[in-house]
Amino acid sequence: MSVAGETSTRDPADSRVAASARGDLARRLSRISRATVSESLRVLRTQAEASARRIGFTGPPGAGKSTLIARLAKARAARGESLAIIAIDPSSPKTSGALLGDRVRMDALLADTDVYIRSLPSGRSADGLSDNLADVLAAVEAEGFAEILVETVGVGQVEYGARTLVDTLVLTMGPHSGDQVQAMKAGVLETADIVVVNKADLPGAERMAQDIGSVLERNRANGRRVAPVLLAAANDAESVERLSRAIDEHTQWREQHVSRQETGEARALFHTRSLLNRRIGELIETLPSNTRGAPVADIYSHVVRLLNESG
Repeated sequence: MSVAGETSTRDPADSRVAASARGDLARRLSRISRATVSESLRVLRTQAEASARRIGFTGPPGAGKSTLIARLAKARAARGESLAIIAIDPSSPKTSGALLGDRVRMDALLADTDVYIRSLPSGRSADGLSDNLADVLAAVEAEGFAEILVETVGVGQVEYGARTLVDTLVLTMGPHSGDQVQAMKAGVLETADIVVVNKADLPGAERMAQDIGSVLERNRANGRRVAPVLLAAANDAESVERLSRAIDEHTQWREQHVSRQETGEARALFHTRSLLNRRIGELIETLPSNTRGAPVADIYSHVVRLLNESG
C-alpha cells in the first residue's frame, strides 16, 4: 500500500490529518485482509453503508492495465474528487502476500496526487479477484471516497465476479490479442461496458479494435447496449481523456437503465456467497486427518455439520 504525497497548496495541518486518516485506513484494511469470516461479519454489522462509483479493469496480463489506470486516476483526481485504487495481484506462493509487480510504477505516476493505492493478494480466489474484495470495497466506501478503481489479476474469462462488484467494467486488451478475443467471445468481452485496445502506438492496434467491434455488433442486433471500443496509449493524454469521458457516459447510462435496488441485491448476494466460500475453506483446512481420508460424501456431510454448528 502507498499513500501519495500532498500537493504544495494544501495546509500542512490538513496534510497531517489526511495522512493520519489514511494510515488508520491502511491498518484497518490490513486487518480485513487477514480476517476470519466471523471477524468480517462483526465489522460488517457495525459498518455504515456508503456508495462510491466503482470502475473495474480486467483483461489479459501484459495489456498495460496498471499504467493506464494510473494515468486515468491522475486525470480524474484532478477534478477534485477523492479516489482510491484497489489493485489485486497474484499471491506469492511462499508468503501468500501480493506480488507487487507494477505497483511501484503506479506509485511513481501518482506521487503528486492524493490518490490512495492498496494492493491485495488474490489468495485462494479463482475469479481474478481477492478472497475478501467485497469486504475491502465496503471499508473503502465507508471512508467516503467518491470513486474506486479496481484492477483484477487479469486472467481472462473467469473474472465474472468483477461484473457484479463494479458499476463500469473496462476490458483492456493489447494490440496482439487476437487469439484471446476468440476465447473471450462468449465471456468477459460481452460483459464489458467499455473495451480499450491499449498500447495503440504499436502495430496491429487499429485492426484489433475493428475485430473487437465486429464481435460486439451482435449485441446491437439483440437490442443490447454496444460497448464502445477505444484506442489508448498511456503516454497519450487525449486517449486517456476519451476513456474518462466514456466512463462518465456509462455512469449516466446506468442511472437511466440499471436499477440501484437490483444492483444492491446482486452485490449483497455475491458478498454472502464469498463469505460462505471462505468459511467452508476455513472448515476444510481444520478437518482432522482421520476425516480427510474419508469418502467425499462423508467429508461433505462433516463440513455441512460443522457449518451448521458454527452458525
